[in-house]
Amino acid sequence: MKLFLDTGDVEEVRRAAGWGVIDGVTTNPTLIAKTGRGFRETVLAICEACPGGAISAEVVATEFDAMLKEALEIASWHEQIVVKVPMIEPGIRLVAQLTDRGIRTNVTLVFSVSQALLAAKAGATYISNFVGRVDDFSGDGMEAVASTVEMVEAHGFESEVLVASVRHPQHVVQALACRAHVATMPYAVLAQLFKHPLTDIGLERFLKDWEGAGLSIFPPKVTA
Repeated sequence: MKLFLDTGDVEEVRRAAGWGVIDGVTTNPTLIAKTGRGFRETVLAICEACPGGAISAEVVATEFDAMLKEALEIASWHEQIVVKVPMIEPGIRLVAQLTDRGIRTNVTLVFSVSQALLAAKAGATYISNFVGRVDDFSGDGMEAVASTVEMVEAHGFESEVLVASVRHPQHVVQALACRAHVATMPYAVLAQLFKHPLTDIGLERFLKDWEGAGLSIFPPKVTA
């Protein structure tokens, strides 16, 4: 499963990219607005910070002609860019047109299998199923993810199912269990994947034993 970082913070992207485990970055208008920087400037900096990664940048218009104009502009900025499109009627129409032009797309704000079907039929590269927002309303966001993965695989669609609105590491584990293709998450959640109390206890014990034995990886320095 691919791991994407969900952020507009270029420094977070640099740090996570340095770990060698992320495959891309997703942004949205809210995340970009939080940076206090220009949209194009931020997206290009993210592309530079995550070489070769898929970088999702979202259109903000909701009328088809304006959406198309924005999408073509955004796609022209960098070859790594994936145009992010909301799950609305003109959005699906846009995805179909961009697919015909060879432009990758990410359909966002998907909450149901029926919505995912439309995105897949239109040729979406990624289908962003939101889970955290469903869980907030006492639902089970992973149900739609599992059904969408099954639908995509059963019918031979090329779209990848992307688990979005990830709130904690358990969502990542559940995404794996559902055989999702991608999970995108905030930096704090990605960093939590490293953590386990038994790892900390074990490492502390190893280092204490090593130090107590007076061992060294490097040979002792020879003094004249």
